[in-house]
Amino acid sequence: MPDLADLFPGYASEWIATSGGRVFARVGGEGPPLLLLHGYPQTHVMWHRVAPKLAERFTLVVPDLPGYGWSDVPDSDADHTPFTKRAMARVMIEVMEKLGHAQFALAGHDRGGRVAYRLALDHPGRLSRLAVLDILPTYEYWARMDRAYALKIYHWSFLAQPKPLPETLIGGNPDAYFRHTLASWAATRSLDAFDPRALAHYLTAFRDPLRIHAACEDYRAGAYADFTHDTADREAGNTIAAPLLALWGDAGIAGAAATPLDTWKQWATTVTGQPVAGGHFMAEENPDATAAALLAFFSVAL
Repeated sequence: MPDLADLFPGYASEWIATSGGRVFARVGGEGPPLLLLHGYPQTHVMWHRVAPKLAERFTLVVPDLPGYGWSDVPDSDADHTPFTKRAMARVMIEVMEKLGHAQFALAGHDRGGRVAYRLALDHPGRLSRLAVLDILPTYEYWARMDRAYALKIYHWSFLAQPKPLPETLIGGNPDAYFRHTLASWAATRSLDAFDPRALAHYLTAFRDPLRIHAACEDYRAGAYADFTHDTADREAGNTIAAPLLALWGDAGIAGAAATPLDTWKQWATTVTGQPVAGGHFMAEENPDATAAALLAFFSVAL
C-alpha cells in the first residue's frame, strides 16, 4: 500500500500522552489557538481544505479523537466511559494544556461537535468561542427521533446496538459501508466532493476492526451516557456561556430535524449562524464558504 499523502504540509506531527491514551495531532499556523475536531466516519484530515485559510490567523491543533485515525483506542467498559463526550472533552483539554494552551477557541464537526459543546458545558472557562458544524445537541436528536428522522440517521441506533452486531456487519465489508455512509450524507449523494487522498486516509483507519469497534462505542455512549448528561443540563437550565456559531449544510443532517438556530438558542446564551450550501461534510463540500464563516466568527476575538 502506498504511503498516505501529507495533507497538512509544514505542520508538526504530535503524539500527546493523555488519560485516554496517546492522541495524534497536527499543529501549524500562527496566532491564537484554535482546536478543530472531526466527526464520524472521518479523521483529522477532514479539515485539510479549510486549514490553509484558518492557519493564516490561528495556531491550529487538529487531532484525531480517541479511537479514530492515528490516536490510540482506549479500553472501554460496560458504560462506554472513554467514549462519552465528557471523557473525550477532558482528553482534548489535556491535549491543549500539554501544547501550552489553557484557553482556546474550538470548532467541531459531527461527533467532534458533540465533544465541543460538552466541553463548553463542563469547562466553561476554557473556551473563548465555539463553532458547531451540522449538528444539534444529542438530546435533541433522540427527542426528535420520529419515523422520518430515524430513517435519515438510522446509524444512531444501528451503531449503538450491543457488540458485536454492528462491528460484525460493518467488518464484513468496511469499504462498502464507509463509501455508502459518506456518499449518502453528501449533497450530491456521491463521493465527488472528496479528495481521493483524504478518502485513502479515512478508509485506512476505517478498515481497522479496533476502530470500527471504537466508533460503535462512541455511538453507544451517545445513546446512553451522553443523552443522560445532556438531559441533566437541560433540566438544570445550564447553558453554554461562550459565543456559539452554528453552521449547517442546507442539504445536511441537522437542518432536517429542526431549525438549528432556534434549537441552539435553547442551549447557549449568544448564538449566531447560517446554512452553508452543501451536505453534511461542509468543510470538504464547500470549504471556501465554511472557512469564511469560521474566520469571520473567530476573528472577532482577535
